[in-house]
Amino acid sequence: MLLPILAVVAGLILLIWSAERFIDGAASTSRWLGLSPLLIGMLVIGFGTSAPEMMVSVLAASQGNPGLAIGNAYGSNVANIGLVLGVVALIAPLAVHSSVIRKEMPVLIAVTLLSAVFLWNGLISRWEAAALLAVLLAFIGYSIYRARGQEADVLIDEVSESLNDKSLSRKAALVWTLVGLVLLVASSRLLVWGAVEIASAFGVSDLVIGLTVVAVGTSLPELASSISALRRKEHDLVLGNVVGSNLFNTLGVVGLAGIITPIELGNEVLTRDWSVMAVMTLLMVLFAFAWRGRTRRINRLEGGVLAMLYVAYTAYLVSVVLTSWS
Repeated sequence: MLLPILAVVAGLILLIWSAERFIDGAASTSRWLGLSPLLIGMLVIGFGTSAPEMMVSVLAASQGNPGLAIGNAYGSNVANIGLVLGVVALIAPLAVHSSVIRKEMPVLIAVTLLSAVFLWNGLISRWEAAALLAVLLAFIGYSIYRARGQEADVLIDEVSESLNDKSLSRKAALVWTLVGLVLLVASSRLLVWGAVEIASAFGVSDLVIGLTVVAVGTSLPELASSISALRRKEHDLVLGNVVGSNLFNTLGVVGLAGIITPIELGNEVLTRDWSVMAVMTLLMVLFAFAWRGRTRRINRLEGGVLAMLYVAYTAYLVSVVLTSWS
């Protein structure tokens, strides 16, 4: 049992480190290719912060553990809102100025509802997974089109400042993109193997392992980048990272896993896990759209609500595990 635990710990550490290298390299490479800051921020960084979830879920599905794949995707969405956004808002209220983010949030609600339709019969087929990927491609295409004519926006300025801080030479950008990608695959394999072994040893479903340990681990890059952005007072970048990552998780991560193998799910995924994700997504949107004086902001109280919901949800999952042992 010691070896699988060490594999999970080492896999998570390497996964977080390689994800950071991949994001820095991919963002700098995109700058050299002449992409706009908005496109880099909403697509490259959004995809990059979801790269751990994507790698883990694809490998899990290919190895016959679809529960781990779906648990990782939905669990990461819950962790992004409750752990990342909730904790960051507790540290300092987050002002929301960006019109870009406000346009992305209704899209996130729509794709969350779409995922419920596909979960209704307890099976995400390859056709449904393909539909999720098609929606993602349509979203990317729309983002590219919008970025070409986008006027000045707070998020664009914050992304530009963040990219300037992490600017790499062309050679270094390419090297770190490739190295980060290779290490992402290697660390994901290590993590999936350890997680599956632990689940088997303790008689816990791979879904629960994906919703808890793996989801928290793959969300740590978002937490680190969000705290870093908060220190630079780039509030919209914090929220943009969460919204972008959740969009890619719901569409891309689940879609890729479902293309590899159809995902059979129990009723608890819809009634418990999806419901918690949907409620927290809705609360995030309501908090971000509400006016506080002359500005929209997510205050400490609202951040505390999101964090407490995450703690309660995680505690319930732990109780499920403990009950299964008794």
